[in-house]
Amino acid sequence: MVCPGRTLVTLWMWLALWCCTMPAHAQELEPRSYSAAPVGTNFLAATYTRLSGDVLTDPSLPITDVRSRINIFGAGYVHVFDLAGRTASIGLLAPFASGDVSGNVLDAPTAVHRAGIGDARVRLAINLLGGPALTPAEFMKRAPDTMLGASLTVVAPTGQYDASRLVNVGTHRWAFKPEIGLSQPIGNWFSELSAGVWLFGDNNAFLGDKRREQSPLGVLQWHVGYQFRPALWIAADAGFYSGGRTSVNGIPNADRQQNSRYGVTLSVPIVPGWSAKLAASKGLITRAAGDYTAITLALQYQWINH
Repeated sequence: MVCPGRTLVTLWMWLALWCCTMPAHAQELEPRSYSAAPVGTNFLAATYTRLSGDVLTDPSLPITDVRSRINIFGAGYVHVFDLAGRTASIGLLAPFASGDVSGNVLDAPTAVHRAGIGDARVRLAINLLGGPALTPAEFMKRAPDTMLGASLTVVAPTGQYDASRLVNVGTHRWAFKPEIGLSQPIGNWFSELSAGVWLFGDNNAFLGDKRREQSPLGVLQWHVGYQFRPALWIAADAGFYSGGRTSVNGIPNADRQQNSRYGVTLSVPIVPGWSAKLAASKGLITRAAGDYTAITLALQYQWINH
């Protein structure tokens, strides 16, 4: 059995901020997403996220004074494997969302309820520096060191979508996020920095047959935390987001994002193989979209193939 404090790759943060539209779930905060685990490690996770506030506002929609209460249930699986001598992992994630949204549509008060399967997500990650592929026995002897990793996240348009609706669970487009991340342990402290960019496909069924495009959205995350003992740690999280301007049928909207978020994450061991996490985040500075509060509770189980 691998000590849970040393097995730092966790699935739950990949599920933490599933949202009903891309502007929100592009602003996730993911502490400890570039740490190592022994080859053959598997993770199963279930999460519950509560989003409230200006969650669904898409600046290209004629909706103002938005009030949202969204409940998101996520499930996923991650497997760690050897890729050319480096530690790599692949994660498969699926959300289900249910929520109520109210606001003024063209100045007329409106309230809607939506529920359905959200867009599926796949993430492939590899440690480029400081992350050789190790067996569980080798991993136990490994001293924590600097980790440099890279990942590619793909969001597929599998979610529920109706072109006649202003508010949908799915986004009806592909999205990709290449990213690099650096993790640095300092005694019981750790610091992580990651930089990536969301690249969006077009939605050619926006409000009927319109074409909605979105420019790339840059994402910078910084996390600082302290580990009290194996699997018991806390982290302060910050995220910065820039870009993501939209256009409809070639007509640009004045919705370029220049946003920031802050939050905190707590991990607690339960019994061997099981752990729970609690995370909360809130918008700090919001220029366009994403001014919401998120609270996430996650339960994770891990095991190693023999």
